[in-house]
Amino acid sequence: MIDDIKKDADIRMGKSIESLKGDLTKLRTGRAHTSLLDHITVDYYGTETPLNQVATVAVADARMLTVTPWEKPMVQAVEKAIMTSNLGLNPATSGTVIRVPLPPLTEERRKDMIKLVRKEGEGAKVAIRNIRRDANSDIKELLKEKEISEDDERQGEEAVQKLTDKHVKEVDTILEAKEKDLMEI
Repeated sequence: MIDDIKKDADIRMGKSIESLKGDLTKLRTGRAHTSLLDHITVDYYGTETPLNQVATVAVADARMLTVTPWEKPMVQAVEKAIMTSNLGLNPATSGTVIRVPLPPLTEERRKDMIKLVRKEGEGAKVAIRNIRRDANSDIKELLKEKEISEDDERQGEEAVQKLTDKHVKEVDTILEAKEKDLMEI
């Protein structure tokens, strides 16, 4: 029973970390990468569709992405979606290829991004702690129903705490790497 609770907590904590990684890929560093445009949706004949389902996104060089819509009429819609995405990008169209230059980040913008990264990391840590709280309450419930002993309860809570510490440390490692990435010029 306690093993099931630990396994469930471990899976849920892992999902919190995956969610954090997904959120951090949306943050723009100085280099171009295709995942930067992953969350953008395009109006495709009246339906909001992810950009990568209507166009090919490629890295031209370190500071340039190219987007090639699969249908010529989609060029304007894709360009508009990129402009309105709040990423601060100004795409330039040449024929059917949309070039998206990535402007270098200013020092002030880098510091703002680091604050945002830390906020995302804190959110992930809170989620992990909430999972720990849920697991501990499940263990206490088992004790209350006399399905486990007090020693089992204490061991279970210690195991859940170790899981929590491991996942919080992993969040810190991810944040440290992202901050280092942001501060590179």
